[in-house]
Amino acid sequence: MERRRIDVLGVHVTALTMSSAIARMAEWIDSDRHRYVCVTGVHGVIESQTDVGLREIHNAAGMVTPDGMPMVWSAHRAGAPDVERVCGRDLLLEASSAAAERGWRFFFYGGKEGVPERLTDRLRELFFGLQVVGCYSPPFRPLTEDEDTEIVARINALKPDIVWVGLSTPKQEYWMADHVGRLDASVLVGIGAAFDMVAGDVRSAPQWMQRAGLEWLFRLVHEPRRLWRRYLRNNPRFVLRIAANPPRLVEERVDLGAGSRAPRARDVA
Repeated sequence: MERRRIDVLGVHVTALTMSSAIARMAEWIDSDRHRYVCVTGVHGVIESQTDVGLREIHNAAGMVTPDGMPMVWSAHRAGAPDVERVCGRDLLLEASSAAAERGWRFFFYGGKEGVPERLTDRLRELFFGLQVVGCYSPPFRPLTEDEDTEIVARINALKPDIVWVGLSTPKQEYWMADHVGRLDASVLVGIGAAFDMVAGDVRSAPQWMQRAGLEWLFRLVHEPRRLWRRYLRNNPRFVLRIAANPPRLVEERVDLGAGSRAPRARDVA
């Protein structure tokens, strides 16, 4: 199943479960491959309708996990009934459990000042033996070429297996596509607001709301100023477009990730 993808308005979402997502990351680490992972829901799909570069980045990713029930329902409708929701928060927690057992090393890139440190402390409390080798909160502005070269060298010197990126969409996707061939880490994963959620700075929706596809409503109520444009604009657009262009199963390309041609990063800050 996980070697198929679901074409959701041109964005190819990987058909997988949480366990198969972790297994694929383990495969990359064990074989020293270099891949990036997009965790994508309605927001990423709708942004990709007008941002061709973002869509190409998604479709060149090693995995595009279904973040949010609309992606899961799209997969089921396309003929992949076993697909599960694989959101950034849950993927980080499951990967942390595996990392504590297997010795994987993490680096956190992104989040406001102090967030990756609180995230690190929280994960170490939950998963004894977890190795977090470093973290960095970049400024909101784009880094200069010298600054970027310096942080790449710093990350490589620490030898993480996975770099978790919390910059929000589309900034984190462009960053991963730009850095997957420059960083020695086997896996880059863009998980956006999951940094704040796992750190405890932002509340997560109750499980029943997540299963019902209402997490967007929970987040909108708690962060109306920041999120109202995204949800009240994107959700209706998604429903209308998916009705006119139903999701469908497509074959996954054989060579994905660092070996694929993806757009270089642009100034999206």
